[in-house]
Amino acid sequence: MHEIRWHGRGGQGAVTSAKVLADAAFRSGFAGVTSQPSFGAERRGAPITASTRLADEPLRVLSQVSEPDIIVVLDESLLDVANATAGMKAGGTVIVNSPKAPSEFALRDDLRVVTSDVIGAAEAANLIVGGQPMVSTAILGAFARATGLVTMESVEAAIAHAFHGSAAAKNIEAARIAFDCTRA
Repeated sequence: MHEIRWHGRGGQGAVTSAKVLADAAFRSGFAGVTSQPSFGAERRGAPITASTRLADEPLRVLSQVSEPDIIVVLDESLLDVANATAGMKAGGTVIVNSPKAPSEFALRDDLRVVTSDVIGAAEAANLIVGGQPMVSTAILGAFARATGLVTMESVEAAIAHAFHGSAAAKNIEAARIAFDCTRA
């Protein structure tokens, strides 16, 4: 089983990312997929989490992920203010939305850090809502590249299922750009 914890800020789409990844994983051949949001007193900009689990067999675990194999960080400031790597398994992967090189992050030595300029990808695809670049689907391209757990084709199909028309096209384009600019 692969356990993924998402860290974002209210309004960035971490919950949407977790759901669309579960769909993409199912399309990539995983028989067991779950996605759980974490709700509380969230508000736009406040730190939030979501969880996704992927397995070869059906899953019955619906709790939040507390010891993730993979952490996806939609806002790099959460690495400091939200202790995003808490409980992270040794040898795990941290995917960070950042234009920085992975070596610029001072995280535990036993973690693999991967970066992708997801904001830049969203801007390049003109995926802007309310003046803000939407990173929820673009980060899925980085996830596909960084982990190999899902294919870009399954990510694109899951995005097309979640969005329609020009919104789907922009979201798919942002994911493709993020895939191409992901660095390990």
